[in-house]
Amino acid sequence: MIGKLTGILSDKNPPQVLVDCGGVGYEVQVPMSTFYNLPATGEKVSLLTHFVVREDAQILYGFGSQAERSAFRELVKISGVGPRTALSVLSGMAVGELAQAITLQEAGRLTKVPGIGKKTAERLLLELKGKLGADIGMPSGAGNEAQSDILQALLALGYNDKEAALALKALPADVGVSDGIKLALKALAR
Repeated sequence: MIGKLTGILSDKNPPQVLVDCGGVGYEVQVPMSTFYNLPATGEKVSLLTHFVVREDAQILYGFGSQAERSAFRELVKISGVGPRTALSVLSGMAVGELAQAITLQEAGRLTKVPGIGKKTAERLLLELKGKLGADIGMPSGAGNEAQSDILQALLALGYNDKEAALALKALPADVGVSDGIKLALKALAR
């Protein structure tokens, strides 16, 4: 119903903002990723929105980018994941990070988001596989599985997410699992 708001940013009170559109103030819930990129109060702002109507409330959610809104809409389609949880996920990690976690099937990265337990993280990985993961420029098919296996091996060896991800980026796209692990370990040893 309401797809976009453009107006003056009247108030910022995380996670809520107030956007004045021609004399009408709209209260909009935004993820922290959008909140941090907002202009100062009194300046013009434009937000893409998602309107939720419930029996007891009508809530407007706002996003700074189409990717955020699309990710939010995919998240709320999942049984047991409401708008508040979806907002929490997008506040805890960028859309690219979420897509990468889904592509690589990394439940551990999702459980670091407040309010996301192991079961919910596994459900998100299952339901969103192939929907968000394709949005990032990772190789598909066998290469994708190889990258996932290499990443899991590095994590099992005690490297943290950041180190493992950096080593993974340095690998050729078509590398096999065993060669990829060797190359990644050499890169990490430097």
